[in-house]
Amino acid sequence: MKVILTEKISKLGTIGDTVEVKTGFARNYLLPNNKALRYSRENVALFEAQKAELQARHENAKKLAESKVEAVRNAKMHMIRQAGDTGQLYGSVSSRDIARALKEVANVDVTSAQVLLGNPIKSVGAFDTKIALHPDVIVPVKIYVARTQDEIDALVAGKVLTFGTKKVEEEVEAVEEAKEEKAEAKTEPESTEVAE
Repeated sequence: MKVILTEKISKLGTIGDTVEVKTGFARNYLLPNNKALRYSRENVALFEAQKAELQARHENAKKLAESKVEAVRNAKMHMIRQAGDTGQLYGSVSSRDIARALKEVANVDVTSAQVLLGNPIKSVGAFDTKIALHPDVIVPVKIYVARTQDEIDALVAGKVLTFGTKKVEEEVEAVEEAKEEKAEAKTEPESTEVAE
């Protein structure tokens, strides 16, 4: 379906661009949210009449987003979650959780779609993500996920957390010893046969 964009949309186009999109995307997202108009002669004329107003609205939204940049950048995104001995979380931290935490910590209201996380966080550690306050205003954010506040303080200080390494090392040593014993057991009967 051919549409005329009335807003700048990342990876699609800017105000006034005529783009071809999938019908479902246009019907379910762009048209109901007034982000685009169906392409027709009447709508082209309507867009041209409203172009200055739409661009002014875009600039105001961008200025509002720029005013929130420092609040987002200075937000302490510390999340305490339950995790196992290896550092794997029981569950995950999703973009929805980050949006909710940003509202609580920095009083900045964003949707989960504005959190450019990619895959959910499933382990303890420090993670980089971005918050798109506006298509032109994207702020990098560091998220710290740990089991306790002490672990978060260590992550913020730049330390690397180790989980269950002693236990893992002991298990690896036990497996290696078992392999060696099996290898010795196989070679001993052969060596006695050769000696006879």
